[in-house]
Amino acid sequence: MPGSLFAISDVHVAYAENRDHVDTLRPESAEDWLILAGDVAERFTDVARALHTLRSRFEKVIWVPGNHELWTPKTDPVQSRGEERYRQLVELCRRLDVLTPEDPYAVWEGEGGPVVIAPLFVLYDYSFHPPGTTTKEAGLAYAYETGVVCADEVLLHPDPYLTRDEWCAARVKESERRLEARPDGLPTILVNHFPLTRTPTRVLRYPEFAQWCGTERTADWHRRFNAKAVVYGHLHIPRTTWEDGVRFEEVSLGYPREWQPRGGPGGLRRILPV
Repeated sequence: MPGSLFAISDVHVAYAENRDHVDTLRPESAEDWLILAGDVAERFTDVARALHTLRSRFEKVIWVPGNHELWTPKTDPVQSRGEERYRQLVELCRRLDVLTPEDPYAVWEGEGGPVVIAPLFVLYDYSFHPPGTTTKEAGLAYAYETGVVCADEVLLHPDPYLTRDEWCAARVKESERRLEARPDGLPTILVNHFPLTRTPTRVLRYPEFAQWCGTERTADWHRRFNAKAVVYGHLHIPRTTWEDGVRFEEVSLGYPREWQPRGGPGGLRRILPV
């Protein structure tokens, strides 16, 4: 059976129900690849266990960090922060033979290819302003007023950068450099934990949360870098949408309280072949 390119994100294996679900995930073919678009877990040991399990089953696994992997929870024996924590996660993936945003891009040669799989680590810079605000300061003030504040403000440290938006700017610059140097003529599958455009956040129940969901700097990347599809998570609103003729796949599992009312966690999202 020919291979397929599958994707999932936000598996949050600290929850027993989600951990059990990840244990059930299996490829359909020995040639299947899996994109894991962030928020595996918060603790290093949980991330390592999940990545090891999935890598042992799929021919190739491609990971990008979510905000939860970058948290420094007090309960984790690994207390690294910011860039140092990200680099440790990259080294963990390399030991497990899992591709990261720091590795050469893989080319999917199966049905629907050839296409460059481009894992990205692009943060957010508070530029998805809540309604009625036009600055980061006003957006954050509004969020604190309403009580809808992302835990990143406490747990995701930007060290050695002064702010998360400075870290985001550096990651955008590095990601642009790598995408511009990709093999000529090949389309891309862009993979990022956070949405690359503001559009998916328009359906959030709490619009003030959007400022922790991406950056306006990536709004044209699906056109600029010839994307065949864009894969992301973070919002816990799994669905397929289209922008400028490009398919956007939100592939999150989410928390048990979110997927249980839908009748179950669902399976992997097939990205290719369509």
